[in-house]
Amino acid sequence: MFKAWFSIPLWQRVIGALILGIIVGWAWGPEAESIKIIGDIFVAFIKMLVVPLIFFSLVAGVASIGDIRKLGSVGWRALLIFVVTGQMAVWLGLGLGTLTQPGSGVDTSVIEMDQSRLERAQDAQDNAKSLSEMVLEIVPSSPVQVMADVNVLPLIVFSLLLGIGILMAKEEGEPVLKIFESGSVVMQKVTMVVMELTPFGVFALMAWVAGTLGFDALQALGILVLLNYLGCFLIIGLIYASMIKFVAKLPVIDFFRGIIDAIAVSYSTASSNATLPVTLRCARRNLGVSNSVASFVISLGATINMNGTAMYLGLATLFGAQIFGVDLTWGDYFLISVLGTLGAIGAAGIPGSGLIMMALVFGAVDVPLETIALVAGVDRIMDMMRTTTNVSGDAAVATTVASLTGELDREEMISADDV
Repeated sequence: MFKAWFSIPLWQRVIGALILGIIVGWAWGPEAESIKIIGDIFVAFIKMLVVPLIFFSLVAGVASIGDIRKLGSVGWRALLIFVVTGQMAVWLGLGLGTLTQPGSGVDTSVIEMDQSRLERAQDAQDNAKSLSEMVLEIVPSSPVQVMADVNVLPLIVFSLLLGIGILMAKEEGEPVLKIFESGSVVMQKVTMVVMELTPFGVFALMAWVAGTLGFDALQALGILVLLNYLGCFLIIGLIYASMIKFVAKLPVIDFFRGIIDAIAVSYSTASSNATLPVTLRCARRNLGVSNSVASFVISLGATINMNGTAMYLGLATLFGAQIFGVDLTWGDYFLISVLGTLGAIGAAGIPGSGLIMMALVFGAVDVPLETIALVAGVDRIMDMMRTTTNVSGDAAVATTVASLTGELDREEMISADDV
């Protein structure tokens, strides 16, 4: 029986659990809340992974550059594009969430909120900090305490500095780098184990949503899914296409034709890492990107270039804020944009990583983590499109950087498309 269960692709098991959960919730009614504990356990596992996954992934990602000198003509251009497009993506998600208000109108009065979290949120509002105090708190006085408190922004700063320190140490830093690379791989494996619980968590959570919150909540989730796809299509069709057309000065249709294999694999696997070999092959053989640029930019991009995830983190944060009546200021929007970009960088290139990063952003602006329970049921459907966006972005950045640095064989790209 176990063999038959695992022979079914995870995404098919998740969608099946989603449909079955909705049916059971409608039939069972409010009593379906009795199985919500299964979903709560799944969400608890997700929250457990946030700190170690960010810590190991960010340090390993920065240190994997290998040599600070690589941050030359290729490196700084790639990193600049990663950051700029990441900011554009997260602000796109914030814009879509602000304009459409997908979480408005859902009655969540039946949900029992974490009282300690509510008290912390009220204390934060009553003791608003000055700008200088907020900036000072970004610098971690104790990295260990930061990890214990899940204070993510100082953790990210410490992780980036540690990765840079490993780079600067060169040969002497290689043993430490191997530890973090191994830790990153181990955490990805742990995440994949947790993701195997997704069908059970999704079934319980969707039964709870359908039975307790009713049709309005399901409708809101449907709108969220549509907005996720719309945002991803806008990133691909506007941001990436503009990069290829106006910066790389290449035919847009030829570019997308060249990465069609990577698009197909990324959508079906929802994993940037699993798609990495296909993306590299497409960049080299179909797009004419040199081996050195493709290897550096796409490998780095699979770790830190997650524009689909960044867009979704902004959108999902507003969704949760609207559902639970949390008022967000422009300062909160700015914090979401920073953490959305950095959280996407810290997200592992495996299925479900975006769901884990949601806990990072939500906690920073006091959006209830119960939002994760609401969206977990439909996250896999959205994750497939987000991964396609991320992988397309890796190829677009590699092609653009190769064009700017003279490392692109334009004739090879044209001939590959003609075959």
